[in-house]
Amino acid sequence: MTTAIVTDSTSDLSPGLLAQYGIRSVPLYVLFDGKMHKDGIDITPADLFRGLKEGKKTPSTSQPSPAEFASVYREALESADQVLSIHISGQLSGTVGSARLAAQEFGDRVTVVDSRSVSMGLGMQVLRAAQRAQEGRSVPEIVAELERVAQQADIRFTVDTLDFLRINGRIGGAAALLGGLLNIKPILTVKNGRVESGGRVRGHKKAMQDIVDHVRKYVEAHGGTRAAFLSTVGGEDYLREVRGGLSGVPFEDMGDHQLGAVVATHAGPGTVGVTLEPVTA
Repeated sequence: MTTAIVTDSTSDLSPGLLAQYGIRSVPLYVLFDGKMHKDGIDITPADLFRGLKEGKKTPSTSQPSPAEFASVYREALESADQVLSIHISGQLSGTVGSARLAAQEFGDRVTVVDSRSVSMGLGMQVLRAAQRAQEGRSVPEIVAELERVAQQADIRFTVDTLDFLRINGRIGGAAALLGGLLNIKPILTVKNGRVESGGRVRGHKKAMQDIVDHVRKYVEAHGGTRAAFLSTVGGEDYLREVRGGLSGVPFEDMGDHQLGAVVATHAGPGTVGVTLEPVTA
């Protein structure tokens, strides 16, 4: 039985990785400057932040339609026996709901999974699923492994401002950090599919050190670890600081990844973070 893997653009997987593993990605939408743009196709985070500096209205995002998912599933099933479709947390987007509606047309040939995560928290699950599918694992086996991984996976990140999360209603349990003192940097995480507070520190250097310390503790607790590094425009130098602080820490490096336009819409410029998961679960 062959299995095709489908995800959405909030996985923030590069075109190269998608092509390498034969993964299909369905784009979400960004409404900006009076136009609807396909994430990763018609618009980039740089376009967004440049427009905001010029005074344009804050963008909003929306999920693909069930019809768009159904079209991708039909195409995938022309060459595969089954589809495993893995998506952004249902707490953050209606995308997985659209996928489930579309899947009803195909019976048990399409299985939809809520990753309970976002960005490379989702992306690393998708890559794992694609690797297991290439090894010939069944869909139930892959789903069971993803569920075990999701229970132990972790995202730790910081943003320059909580304004973007607040405006777009994605702030979750981190709302308590709003209205903080000057130069207080929020530390954020994703738990149970929502953006939650991981604490707060004073100043940029302490925020980077928090992320470094968190990775070290995770590796000590879990042993073999995969780590993917995340940033938006303005966060690249911060990312180099984090990597410098992790010199000598053993982990499987999944590379640096730029957040796509949809996730960047909610995170804002100057975001930096890391996604962690166990090598085996």
